[in-house]
Amino acid sequence: METVKHIDPAFIDNRGEIINVFEGRIEHIALITSKKGSVRANHYHKEDFQYMYLVSGSYETHSVDVRDTSKRLVLKVKAGDIVSTPPYIAHAQKFTEDSVFLSLTTKQREDGKYESDTIAYQVIEGYLNPELKKA
Repeated sequence: METVKHIDPAFIDNRGEIINVFEGRIEHIALITSKKGSVRANHYHKEDFQYMYLVSGSYETHSVDVRDTSKRLVLKVKAGDIVSTPPYIAHAQKFTEDSVFLSLTTKQREDGKYESDTIAYQVIEGYLNPELKKA
């Protein structure tokens, strides 16, 4: 299932802060903005492991294991949190404030690679990408 971890600054002085957001292998990073009330995702990945680091704002993340749909989870996410989503965990975000986040993935996303690994799955009511294969 999904997990949320808050990341505190690793270093603070009079110049500012250093926040170590992620350590590991990443093939793609996207900076995404979302308006309050919007829904993103409503899908799962067959191979990709996804991380979402919330820079500002807040949202609820809803997830379900597509291999055992009795496993469902809703987590509240605030600025400074990173959400980890493994393969076959369908996920959707409902934004409770205007938000900015980084999406980090272990698979590349360009040239059709996103669509080949991503399956549309209605976790919550809201946007469902019509270009994705449906579960």
